[in-house]
Amino acid sequence: MIEDAYTTAASLGLAVWCEDEAGPFQTVPHPGESWRPEGHPARHPHEYVRNGTAKVLTLFRPADGRVRVEGATTVPNAVLHPWVKRELTAILAALPAPPPTADASRAAWDRWQSGLGMPITLPAELPPLRVLLVLDNLAGHRTPAFVLWLFAHGVMPLYTPLSGSWLNMAESIQRVLKRRALDGQHPASPGDIIARFDAVAKHWNAAPTPFVWGGKRAARRKRERERRHAVGGSGACTRQPIRRRYGHARGK
Repeated sequence: MIEDAYTTAASLGLAVWCEDEAGPFQTVPHPGESWRPEGHPARHPHEYVRNGTAKVLTLFRPADGRVRVEGATTVPNAVLHPWVKRELTAILAALPAPPPTADASRAAWDRWQSGLGMPITLPAELPPLRVLLVLDNLAGHRTPAFVLWLFAHGVMPLYTPLSGSWLNMAESIQRVLKRRALDGQHPASPGDIIARFDAVAKHWNAAPTPFVWGGKRAARRKRERERRHAVGGSGACTRQPIRRRYGHARGK
């Protein structure tokens, strides 16, 4: 379902955004390369103070590569939900207004719950669907008030399955930002960490790189779905291997 969103949503006129919370990042020396004058390598102290942690809220649009970030020292629902709502409101305002004939049918929403063992109960009245939001399957992401707000604004949440957070492309952009912000650095405070992420996100958005769904895992799953077992004598094949019969005694 999430793979389908990445590959077909644009053709349906839907925007796909991914949400995730990165961290916590500590105020410790981070390994990695850094730019330094020749002959003057970076040196970190052998003693340091753990001066708190920071987390980074992330919204990422794979189609154009743009990212929205917000730093925080803690991310309870009281912090996460207002930020997501505020950012999605701005995102929706920037999208083209839906035409009067826009599809507001229940089928347009139900499509993105096809095959789920426990689909979300949709409200009786729904606006036209405009955004698909990929996010992890956490309790805070499934609170009724938050989910109903998403529905009321034309946003369909797509939750990654258990052990399936790799389906969330926000994790990929977070790794890029983390590497650029912290590798080879020694932030002194949570505020320093947050400022570094803000700076690299601004630099990234100056020339963003779109992300396309694929890679080794997707190719491996495709091969598994398309796997066939050849049957001798013709071009026939089966989806399941045919068990071979062997004699009771070898060599007979």
